[in-house]
Amino acid sequence: MKLVSIGECMVELSGAGADLWRSGFAGDTLNTAWYARALLPADWTVDYLTAIGNDPLSERMLRFIAGAGIGTGGIRRHPSRVPGLYMIELQDGERSFTYWRDNSAARTLADDPAWLKGALADADVIYVSGITIGILDDAGRANLWAALSGARAKGRQVVFDPNLRPRLWPDGDAMCRATTETARLADIVLPSHDDEAQWFGDASVEATAERYLALGASEVLVKNGGAEMVLAEGGTIRRLPAMERVKPVDTTGAGDSFNGGYLAARLTGAPAEQAVRRGHEIAMQVVGHPGALMPMADLA
Repeated sequence: MKLVSIGECMVELSGAGADLWRSGFAGDTLNTAWYARALLPADWTVDYLTAIGNDPLSERMLRFIAGAGIGTGGIRRHPSRVPGLYMIELQDGERSFTYWRDNSAARTLADDPAWLKGALADADVIYVSGITIGILDDAGRANLWAALSGARAKGRQVVFDPNLRPRLWPDGDAMCRATTETARLADIVLPSHDDEAQWFGDASVEATAERYLALGASEVLVKNGGAEMVLAEGGTIRRLPAMERVKPVDTTGAGDSFNGGYLAARLTGAPAEQAVRRGHEIAMQVVGHPGALMPMADLA
């Protein structure tokens, strides 16, 4: 079985002291692939699909991804672009970001529809996020939608985290339209209610679940900032009790790691509520660790 995660890996700069910065690699869909790889059994393959450059930093990125046991056969090269970069600043465990990604090679990952179709040909599960669709131009986004539609028509499962990021879009309406179009192609949707309420006007966590069910999803888990979540599956919508909370060291990657834990459990047959608990356990560990990617060997 094979999970393919699609998106942008970036260079991450995080604080290492006064005016000192530590570099690493991360990105929302890579983060989820990382935690899924750590938690899925060996008979699952996890690949990352993106575009990188031909520069030394891209070479380091490629070695880093491969060194984590994540397949790199879906990574294409761009002759002149380079990886994007972001800087994390922390205050009381909460992070803010500054981005440099206009020349990111990942923005071209869906430029070649034939290559994209081939890269997804043997995927059993495909994972995308709102950032994946947000970094693409209109043509690339249309190519990705066509590839997802074709894969789903062949029985592949599509998982979508809307991960709404308005700074990637010309305006909120464009973001909401593209999010809705992508959700129409998804089997599992993993939205966060605070973002959905702000941009779609959802009055409750149930309203968020109902909207994505109406678009065709068979399973929707509405995350809710540590409060009660809503799980919709099998024609029913039910609230799940709030779970334990911890004081974070760094919340970077919390939602991505939750998704990785949830998917790893669901894809290996765990009931949805058990998968929610597993995702929460992983996220609690990750927020106690600086940076988006916790060493796989340290996960319990």
